[in-house]
Amino acid sequence: MNYYITTSIPYVNGEPHIGHGMELLQADVLARAARKQGNTVLFSTGTDEHGSKVAEKAAELKQQPKALADQMSQKFRDLQKLLNVSNDRFIRTTDPGHEQRAQIIWKNIAKDIYKGKYMGLYCTGCEAFVTEAVAKTNKGVCPHHNKAYESIEEDNYFFKLSKYAPQIQKAIESDTFRIVPETRKHEILHVIKDGLEDVSISRPKEKTSWGIPVPGDPTQVIYVWFEALMNYITVLGYPEHEDIKKFWPANAQVIGKDILRFHAAIWPGMLLALGLPLPQMLYVHGFITVAGQKISKSLGNVIHPKEIVDKYGVDAFRYYFLRHIPSYEDGDFTWERLEAAYNNELANELGNAVQRTTAMIQKYQNGLIGDIPPAEHDIAQYWEAIKKCRFDRALDEVWEQVRGLNQYIDEEKPWVIAKAKDEEHLREVLAYQASALLQIADLLEPFMPQTAQRIRHVFQEGIVRPIVGTLFPKHEQTAAKKA
Repeated sequence: MNYYITTSIPYVNGEPHIGHGMELLQADVLARAARKQGNTVLFSTGTDEHGSKVAEKAAELKQQPKALADQMSQKFRDLQKLLNVSNDRFIRTTDPGHEQRAQIIWKNIAKDIYKGKYMGLYCTGCEAFVTEAVAKTNKGVCPHHNKAYESIEEDNYFFKLSKYAPQIQKAIESDTFRIVPETRKHEILHVIKDGLEDVSISRPKEKTSWGIPVPGDPTQVIYVWFEALMNYITVLGYPEHEDIKKFWPANAQVIGKDILRFHAAIWPGMLLALGLPLPQMLYVHGFITVAGQKISKSLGNVIHPKEIVDKYGVDAFRYYFLRHIPSYEDGDFTWERLEAAYNNELANELGNAVQRTTAMIQKYQNGLIGDIPPAEHDIAQYWEAIKKCRFDRALDEVWEQVRGLNQYIDEEKPWVIAKAKDEEHLREVLAYQASALLQIADLLEPFMPQTAQRIRHVFQEGIVRPIVGTLFPKHEQTAAKKA
């Protein structure tokens, strides 16, 4: 079966941070889990490179927008490499293919586009218009950028989103377009029931020159948000490429809660206008705070994933953000919590189980494991958690097994059995330990692929091949030893 998954595509006006890292990992787990189940997976991510926000940042740095986009886009590619993310494609909205296909999409929904005068409030930071109601709630200031909304009056093209509101509502309510978690589903249904207005989908070229021209009207460019959403099908070669037939609709799209309206209302409207089916699932994650505070440059608490990976390794990073940040809510990062998770759960519980089992098989059986029995733990809840994007719960299930194994070792006391010279019973106990660790490695594969591979390498051949050092070496300690 084919399986298509996407992340949202971040703007290139700022540096990658731990929030971008977490979203990539969540999608990576779904992609790796789908491959494990035998699916043909296409996993796409990329960067969003047009719009006034990027042009303003480039001007501030005395650069051309494309030069800034090239430089920043590479940083997001580097982030994927750093975090061992298994994406198949990386799309840039400045790719000639995307630009051409975006214009084709515009033409293909021309029946639902009209020109009109737009009067409203706009935030450059969000590259988004807001309703009077939203502005009133926020007391006229954007909460994300701490900047007053600008009052704008201009000629724009509009998309007839209101026409598709009943269909979008029905798809969400019936779960044919499933929004996870339920809280986000209710949130967007509330927005739709309040009434979906037609949306402005272009900006005058004189105000925003950095964008894709509107077909047939060189005085306007396609509004960056409208155009960016198209990446999910332009990357598949919409309209003519084989991939669009093979992989659309997407099985899962992973986004942050701040862009819910674009993905759960406007994007479905665009797809319906094109006559394409809606994605099967939209998973919406929360935000990460640092020591209880919003991540912001002014607070100086922006953390690049590399700072964490350099110290703790990539799998410890993956583990913390997939287990200790709640999958359905906002979560908090502190260096103290990471240190505790690293020491207690990774090094002590999992690392120790591997270390003790390896040492005993070497000591008592000259490294020979013998016949490894098949794993017998029920993993239905683990798979159910992954299906529901409960990454934290899926890892809880794995850790039940890790703790269960440590308890088994303490209760069986193989060292006592060895002393009693009951070789057959000892062989059974140690083979069971190896079997349990191989199953744990199997379950960890989508979450912590390097760790899974290292555990397998130790036990799977029937002869123990010990890990040099420890399963979770701290990089600073390794560096200190070398020095």
